[in-house]
Amino acid sequence: MPLEISEIQSCLPYFNQELLQEIAVSGVIQDVPVDREILKEGQYVRMIPIVLKGLVKVFTRTDEKELLLYYIGSAQSCIMSFSAGLTHSPSRIFAITEEPSTLLLLPTDKLNKWIKQYPAINDLFYQQYNLRYTEMIDTINSLLFGRMDHRLHTYLLEKSKLRGEKILNLRHKQIAAELGTAREVVTRVLKKLEQEGKIRQTADGIEIM
Repeated sequence: MPLEISEIQSCLPYFNQELLQEIAVSGVIQDVPVDREILKEGQYVRMIPIVLKGLVKVFTRTDEKELLLYYIGSAQSCIMSFSAGLTHSPSRIFAITEEPSTLLLLPTDKLNKWIKQYPAINDLFYQQYNLRYTEMIDTINSLLFGRMDHRLHTYLLEKSKLRGEKILNLRHKQIAAELGTAREVVTRVLKKLEQEGKIRQTADGIEIM
C-alpha cells in the first residue's frame, strides 16, 4: 500500500508534492527496535534510509575494534549508504539503531531517477555530505591530536544531547569500542572526569554534570 504523504512530509518539508507522491508510492516505512543491525560491511545497499524518528549509529570495525563515525538523527540520512547504493558498491560501514527508530527506506533504483528530476534530493544528500565530512574530520583530528579525557567528555556530551538524557546507561566496554580504545582506559579516564566534577557515576549510569 502507498504511504500517506503526511507520514513523511513533516520530516521532509522541502520536498515538493510530486516528489513526496513518488516516495509515497515506492518508499517503505519501517519501525526498527533498539540494537538492530540495519547495514553491515560488505552488504550491497538496495534501500537507503532516512531517519524519521530515533537514532542510528554508523561505525567501522577492524580486528574486533569499532570506531564511531557519526550518528543519524531525525530527518537525516547516511551518505555512505547513499554512495554505495548509487554506485552499486558493497557497504564499508555498519549501522545499528541506537534507540527504537522509524526509517523511511528509499529504493536505490528509483533514487537514480529522482536525483535527476528533483533538485531537493540532491540538496538533502549534499547537506548530509557536508555534515558527515565535517564530523569525520573532527573524529580524525580527535584521534590524532585529542587527549582521551577530552575525547571521552565530548563523546558523553554529544551522546547526552542526541538521546536527550542526562544520565547515560553505558557500559565501559561499549564506550571503549566506539572510541577505539581499551575498556581499562575508559574506566581510568571516567574516574578522572568524575574527580574533576564533570560526571558522576551512579547505579543508573553516567550522569553529566
